[in-house]
Amino acid sequence: MSGGEKKSKYSATRRLHLKTKLLKKAASMLVAENERKKHEKENALSEGFPPLKLSGLSVQELQELCRDLHQKIDVVDEARYDLEAKIDKNDKEIQSLTQKVNELKGAKRPNLRRVKKSADSVLDALTDNSKLMKSDFKANLKTVKKEEEKKEEVTDWRKNVEAMSGMEGRKKLFNANQ
Repeated sequence: MSGGEKKSKYSATRRLHLKTKLLKKAASMLVAENERKKHEKENALSEGFPPLKLSGLSVQELQELCRDLHQKIDVVDEARYDLEAKIDKNDKEIQSLTQKVNELKGAKRPNLRRVKKSADSVLDALTDNSKLMKSDFKANLKTVKKEEEKKEEVTDWRKNVEAMSGMEGRKKLFNANQ
């Protein structure tokens, strides 16, 4: 048994049964955690933002309430903008520092991969015949010349009529006759 496969303590059906129980338990825990997070979010919102009492307020009082809410929104937006600017600044600083660290460490060498070599390639490497063959490779290539066949293009007679119409067409005919 030292070199072969180890025999499992549990049968396949028992493992499957345990696996399904674990998955059911994990699913129930996930649902419970989502419910807990939902309740925490509702509690945080209710504590931080009490519900507005709009009933029984006059138009003037509603306008004053809107102004107060706008001022609070402006303050929150300014704070959010300041935090975003701070985060961007810190990200840039972190990036520059990591770049400096990498420069101080030097260029990181990539991991080398194993290459399988055949016996022929090892012998060629030892005898340096491969270098001679590589240099002569381009010289042994055949040159192929492309033969250009000029075919008379069949053109649409309507295009010729349009090209020859007007003064330009008459000028071409006149120049061709000379």
